[in-house]
Amino acid sequence: MSNKNENVVSSIGLDNFIAKHGLWNKEQKAAAKELVKRLKVDEIKYVRVTYCDQHGLTRGKMLPVKQFVSVLKNGLASTHAIFAMDSANNIFLPVFSEDGGFGNAEMGGAGDMVMVPDPTTFRLLPWGDHTGWVLSDLYLKSGAVMPFSPRAILAEQLKPVHKKGYELLIGLEVEFHVFKIDDPHLTMEASTQPAEPPSVSPLAHAYQYQGEQNLDEVAPLMELFHQHLTALELPIRSLEDEWGPGQCEITMEPLPAMQAADAMVLMRSTLKQLARRNGYLVTFMCKPALPNVYSSGWHLHQSLVDIKTGKNIFATSNKNESVSAIGLQYIAGLIEHARACTAFSNPTINGYKRMNSNALAPNRAVWSVDNKAACLRLANAGDPSVHIENRSGEPAANPYLFFASQLAAGMDGINKKRDPGPPLNDPYAQTDKTPLPASLMEAITALDESKLLRDAIGDTYIGYYLSLKRHEIHRFLSTVTDWEHKEYFERF
Repeated sequence: MSNKNENVVSSIGLDNFIAKHGLWNKEQKAAAKELVKRLKVDEIKYVRVTYCDQHGLTRGKMLPVKQFVSVLKNGLASTHAIFAMDSANNIFLPVFSEDGGFGNAEMGGAGDMVMVPDPTTFRLLPWGDHTGWVLSDLYLKSGAVMPFSPRAILAEQLKPVHKKGYELLIGLEVEFHVFKIDDPHLTMEASTQPAEPPSVSPLAHAYQYQGEQNLDEVAPLMELFHQHLTALELPIRSLEDEWGPGQCEITMEPLPAMQAADAMVLMRSTLKQLARRNGYLVTFMCKPALPNVYSSGWHLHQSLVDIKTGKNIFATSNKNESVSAIGLQYIAGLIEHARACTAFSNPTINGYKRMNSNALAPNRAVWSVDNKAACLRLANAGDPSVHIENRSGEPAANPYLFFASQLAAGMDGINKKRDPGPPLNDPYAQTDKTPLPASLMEAITALDESKLLRDAIGDTYIGYYLSLKRHEIHRFLSTVTDWEHKEYFERF
């Protein structure tokens, strides 16, 4: 007996979009088949179809499972006008113009792009009601890659590296703040753009770094975080009480770059959602405007491994060397392009409050052996696990863009066989070395002037990113701050 609806075209996405344009590889096709079975076995009711936006935040839609099955063939429409939004969701491009302000005829009129789920990223959210979650890649209706998708930017950077037989291995070490919500300010009056944030208080008193008493005070929440992150198959290595009030840190076991970026996005969303459901607020803002807080950083551990053997390319068998020649060249590339890359490792105005005022943050593009004041610290020198730790980043960075820029810089050092010079084990004394940008304005200027990143990431994306950040900078410079009012109002 034939199905009456077998010839009915689904209202979800574009008919057979994924197969028509060959958007899945063999692994994804196999994962999609298994996913359809799992939806029934686990009695999943809803699936959140998400993607990572220009700010490193997840956006998407929640679908009943029946409709989601159609998405696995047709994709799901979402407006590309979201990529015309700054960090406060203000639209800064003429989205209703012929090209939407993107310089692309396929992106005019605030029309739709297509979200294509990557079935290998599917997770069951342990706090939801039989709710699944999946990350998507973004495409234009023609089947072309959406040119402003951060996940696509990293994927493109990884292709030549994989062709050389290397994989970028990333270890995540991320600091953040957790506060109790005293008043959520959920009123219409507080619903400005951006909204008035909640009033909060700390979980415990500060400045008892790794003290077990403090650790025990925050342990119930850390245990909740760990249980859910583990259920999401994230390889959590440690959960720590950090330095400031309400400041914590999570580290993960090393992962291939794309998996690590996906894990970072999922972890940030998980912590924020879990916390809010339990009366807390998690923030990855670098330095909140609260009394006695301490700046948070994102320390990015990275190395290259041989895809076939898994061998660490940065390791050396020479007892007189701390890192291989290729490792040194990679370091040299990171140093040479550090100023431009900072636009991606520290993409917010606020991130530079840490760079300028925190004596424990790096301030110059230098490398060192196991000295945590350096921008680039060689960790586990001489060991098979030797790797580079970039200590300059902020936890609000978009992981796909952060990794892509690091990879482009490091590979440039390898391709040109650059020499980083000797390690400098008193980093703050190196006043003759290149300073890291002291502001987002400086970082954006360095990015604008970077031939390497324009060539590697492309003029289209770099031009877009510069416009986005300059718009945010203009909004910041147009706002009268508390500092200005206190400094000038009475005196002048």
